[in-house]
Amino acid sequence: MRARIQQALEAITDEEEAAINAGIVADPDNPELTEEDFARMRPHAEVMREVEARRRGRPRQDQVKESVTMRVDADVLEAWRATGPGWQSRMNETLRRAIGL
Repeated sequence: MRARIQQALEAITDEEEAAINAGIVADPDNPELTEEDFARMRPHAEVMREVEARRRGRPRQDQVKESVTMRVDADVLEAWRATGPGWQSRMNETLRRAIGL
């Protein structure tokens, strides 16, 4: 086992180095980084702070809605649901109009 490890740690030959470099140059999906690339790089922690600072999800609305539990007749609920997606928003608008908002 030590012989294998020792062999793996030995320096590569000039021919092996040239073959490795030729492979790097020939790979269009993984180009070698330039000095400009390194100059633009930033530490991971700095980038992650910016990513985490961005708000996720929907933007905040002027009026925050509150989740409630209320009991309504089954046929009333069925009729609203039958109007299709968005029925809760339409129900909210109807209630707003009913109380003069």
